[in-house]
This record gives sequence, structure tokens and C-alpha cells, in this order.
Amino acid sequence: MRFVQKLAYSSGSLAAIISYQAFVTFVQFFYIDELKLPAMLVATVGWTIYGVWNAINDPLAGAISDRTRTRWGRRIPYILFCTLPLALTFALIWTPPFKGAGQSNLLFAWFLLFILLFDGLWTIVVLNWTALFPEMYQSLEERAQVSGLRQAFSVIGLLMGAALPPLLYSRFGWGTMGLVIASVTALFFFISLLGSRERPELRAESLPLGLALKATLKNRSFLAFAGANILIQFSFLVLQATAPFYAKHVLQASPNQTSVLLATPFVGAMLFLFPWTKIIVRLGPRGALMLACLLFAAPWLAFQVISDFTSALIAVATAAIGLAGLLMLPDIVISDVIDEDELNTGARREGIYFGINGFLIRLAFVLQGWAMGAVLTVTGYDPSLALQKPSAIAGLRLLMSYVPIVGLLGALACLFFYPLHGTRLAQVKEQLAKLHAEKVRRAP
Repeated sequence: MRFVQKLAYSSGSLAAIISYQAFVTFVQFFYIDELKLPAMLVATVGWTIYGVWNAINDPLAGAISDRTRTRWGRRIPYILFCTLPLALTFALIWTPPFKGAGQSNLLFAWFLLFILLFDGLWTIVVLNWTALFPEMYQSLEERAQVSGLRQAFSVIGLLMGAALPPLLYSRFGWGTMGLVIASVTALFFFISLLGSRERPELRAESLPLGLALKATLKNRSFLAFAGANILIQFSFLVLQATAPFYAKHVLQASPNQTSVLLATPFVGAMLFLFPWTKIIVRLGPRGALMLACLLFAAPWLAFQVISDFTSALIAVATAAIGLAGLLMLPDIVISDVIDEDELNTGARREGIYFGINGFLIRLAFVLQGWAMGAVLTVTGYDPSLALQKPSAIAGLRLLMSYVPIVGLLGALACLFFYPLHGTRLAQVKEQLAKLHAEKVRRAP
């Protein structure tokens, strides 16, 4: 494919990330700190229902996508027709008509309804956009190149999703913030379609849902990757969700300083994307992902003692080195798993793998919500206080340091059991190339 097509396809990453980044970073801050919903209600009821919803919608959306047959393809129609509803539901999250303690039940119902609608539509669009990646790009070199392009757009999306909302809601209100992010999301998903194509020769008959789930959950390579990925995402989400609280209550930072703090690791990560493409080819996906976990974990230990904005800025800038690798590698690793699965099952099943992986990412969000809700409640966090109690400050330090570090070390342990590397990975690539060449030869 031409570079401009790769660039157009990769721009979809900006749409996917800006919406989800703004959601995970600010939705709890908006509903708990701004609108005063009880933290434990959001954590125990809201995120539990959200987790059950994701247990259903992600794998189901993936299985349906794998089995879809239209003249436009099996992935592209979902992106085309679900993008505008996705943007609308995102905007409505930030415009609840209910406020005040007397309407807390109605406010919670609005919160729950629209996070579920948003997540369901986000799953459909992003899963199908992501599923095109291993189908369109087969070699490690090409996957590393396109992954680098995707993550460059991801970093822009992360930057905009983390830094833009405080600037917008502090000046124009939360509703305007939601509308702006929703518009950017829709625009870049439509642009991504200009670089998207499907390979008809890879549309082998998929497995029935039950057999597809069974084969996926028995895949040793996928299970090791899934364990690592859920812990990586958990660590990342804890840091994202805690950062606005930490900036406001520990650092006493202004909204502008909060934007700078949230943006710095993503800006820094852009500088390291190209070096990571070289590291991935040299070490292989597994070795590079293990290195990224270590490099990202180390700087957060400093948040046990950091109390000033400058020190925090230096620490998050250092974390950018490992962050770049963590942004690039998961989709490369799961693409190798999908390649191996095609040899084992005879079916090309990107949808079910990305669907279950999407569920795990959202499960990590649920676990983050539980962890954060529990820590804030137990340590006595009170959103009505301008100055938090020492116990609440200690809780925020815990969430910015030891909790994500433990998650990343757990991910590293899972990767020791990931078998698809070295000679085994080379054999899979060789056998798959022969299989695809044969399919092309037989295609009408």
C-alpha cells in the first residue's frame, strides 16, 4: 500500500484514542468531583454493570464481525455506519440534565445509560478498524512501520484527550468539551476509511460463536498475552484516572498545569516511536514489550514523595520512554497470535481476538474503578474539601505509584510464559506466507 493510504488508515487511531482517553481520564472526575455522585456507588454498581456489559458486547461484536459478509466487506460497513451514533453518545455523557443531591438517582441512571451506549458503539467501530491492521499488513517490518504511524496519531489523540478537556471545560463548560471531542472523533474515523481495504482471499468461513470462544480461550499464546495486557491497561488506566485528582489535591496545580502534566508523557512518547520500531525488529515483539514494561514502571516510584509540579513533570517525562513502547506493541503481539491461530483453525479471526482483547481492556477499566473507588473511600477522600486529609493524600500517592508498578511487574511475569517468539514465531511466519500464497493462487 502507498504511504498516504497507510497514513489515512492510521489516522483512525486519533479518533479511537481521543474519545476513550477523555472518557477514562475525566468521566469519574466529572461525575464524582464535579457532580458529587458517591465514589463507591460509581465504583461498585456503575463499573460492575459496565464490566458485565463488556463481557457480552466485545466478544459478541468480534464474532459477528468475523461472520459478516457484504459486498463492502465485513469490517468497513460497521465503521461507516456507526461512527456518527458513537460521536453523539459521547457528547451526551457530558450533558446530563440532572444535578444536585436530590437528583442523584436520575444522574446515576444517565451516567450508566450513556457510558454503556458509548462503550458499545466504541467497541463496534474500533474493533472493526483495528481488525483491519493484521489483515492489511503481514510482515513484522510493515506492522512496525504502520504501528509507529498509528501510535503517532495515538499520541496526538492521547495528548488532545488528556490536555484539551481541562482547557475546554474550564472556559466553555463540559458540554462544549464533549461536543468538540465528539466532532474530532467522527472526522478522523471517516478519514481512516480512505486508507482501509479488505483482502477477499482471507475471508475464510469463520467458526461458530461457541467454537470460536473455545478455540480462543484455549490458545496458550493469547492467554499469556491477555494476562499481560490486562495488567498493563490496568496500570495505565489507574494513572490516567488518578492524575487529575493528584494534580488538584497533592500538587495544588491549576487546570492549565494539569493539562501540561497530562500532555507531557504523550508528547515525549512521540520522540521515541521511531527508535521503538528498531527495537521491536531487533528484540522481537515479546522482548520489546518486556523492556517497555520495565522502563514505564520505574519513574512512578517517585510519586511517593513528589509534592511539587516541576518534579512531577520530570517524572512523567521520563515515563515517556517506556510509554512509547507500550503504545506500539500490544497490537503487534496480538497480530502474531492471530497469525498462529489461522494456522491452527484455518479461519482468519481478527474480530473475536480483538473483541475479547477489548473486553479485557474494559475489564481493566472496571478493576481500576473498583481500586480507585475503594482507595478514595477507605482513605477518606471528600470532594467538598479544598484541602484533603493526610490519609486521602496518602491514598492518591498509592494510586500514582505502587498500584501501577505492581500491575506492570505482573505483566512482565505473564510475558515470561508467552511462547510465540524466536524460532517458533519465525516458523509461524514462514508457514503463513505459504498458506496465503496458496489462497491467492486459488482465488478466482
